Amino acid sequence: MTQTAQTHAFTPDQEGPLADIRVVDMSRLVAGNMLSVFLADFGADVIKVERPEKGDDLRHWREGGQAVYWKVYGRNKRSLALDIKSEEGLTQLKKLIKCSHVLIENFVPGGLEKMGLSPDVLHALNPALVIARVSGWGQTGPYSHKPGFGTLVEAMSGYAYLNGFPDKPPALPPLAMADMIAGMYGAAGVLTALRSAEKTGVGQIVDLSLFEPIFSLISSEAAKFQATGTPTLRSGNQSAHTAPRNVYVCKDGKHIAMSGSMQSMAMRIFDTIGMPELKTDPRFENNDVRVQNKDLLDEIIQSFVAQRDQDDNLALFEKAGVTAGPVYSVADLIDHPYVTGREAIVHVPDADMGSVPMHNIIPRLSASPGVFRRPAPTLGEHTADILAELEHVQLDSTKSN
Repeated sequence: MTQTAQTHAFTPDQEGPLADIRVVDMSRLVAGNMLSVFLADFGADVIKVERPEKGDDLRHWREGGQAVYWKVYGRNKRSLALDIKSEEGLTQLKKLIKCSHVLIENFVPGGLEKMGLSPDVLHALNPALVIARVSGWGQTGPYSHKPGFGTLVEAMSGYAYLNGFPDKPPALPPLAMADMIAGMYGAAGVLTALRSAEKTGVGQIVDLSLFEPIFSLISSEAAKFQATGTPTLRSGNQSAHTAPRNVYVCKDGKHIAMSGSMQSMAMRIFDTIGMPELKTDPRFENNDVRVQNKDLLDEIIQSFVAQRDQDDNLALFEKAGVTAGPVYSVADLIDHPYVTGREAIVHVPDADMGSVPMHNIIPRLSASPGVFRRPAPTLGEHTADILAELEHVQLDSTKSN
């Protein structure tokens, strides 16, 4: 890979809009880190409380010998190595919580309580504290006691049942989708709870399951099931709701994706492939009949696309204003003019790899944008600094124990 993008420097002294928010992140792996990296990107002081010597499990997801997941989702955070099973470590943790605004944890429900850190104890210590509790199935309900991984949730939520091809088994996503979605919902929930605490002085619990966020993506399926009495079946790259919509193979073996989800676009596609007669064909004249005949319609479009290489197809469809685009791998994307022009991927300095490409801070705010302040920390990198900051924090033992 030839890297053309410039390395994006860290600016540790630049503040973001959440600079006055301190977050204690006791979570491990994906969902909690996705939640806290959003807050960290916009300036919050996110302190990862990690087990000495082992740290966050995300550090041990390695590719090519590098902890690439940690380097991306650990950015902008500080690391505090703390043995919270010891009396001294627990005391330091309580001091930290007392002077913080948010606590993130993803223990199996009841885990905080077993540590003597129930929400009642925490709110006695810090009444305005927002406690984000991430779990597979939520803090209540018949599954609350069960450990939950994203894979199980992706399967049970209905997502995997919908994903894949009709003649193949249900397909799980190739990434931690449930965790990622939950992290984004969690960030919104935390910010909402912080806004409430600003007005009332009272903190609350953000009960975040992995199940409910991913189900929200397909929630219309429940309404559809009630209306029709049948669940949506797997349809590969086709849509159960609009046609044409699929991935088509070009002459050079590359692929393009195309969608004619609006009536006007479907008509434009028919003109572009040189078959305007399809616009009045009773099998294709409106979306309802196109969906019923989508296999035949895909054969017609595939026959046209197969006569040209990907670039030629794209040029033709772009000129005609057809919604078609290339299917890319990350190898195609990383130096693509759109990506570099938009800086959708940035390269940040890294002691091990020289620089690491990762997603830019999103969303983009015009007046108070996020900031790259520091790389993902080494385990315990900021322990001494953080403990020094806590020296003057006093605990009221009658409230905290």
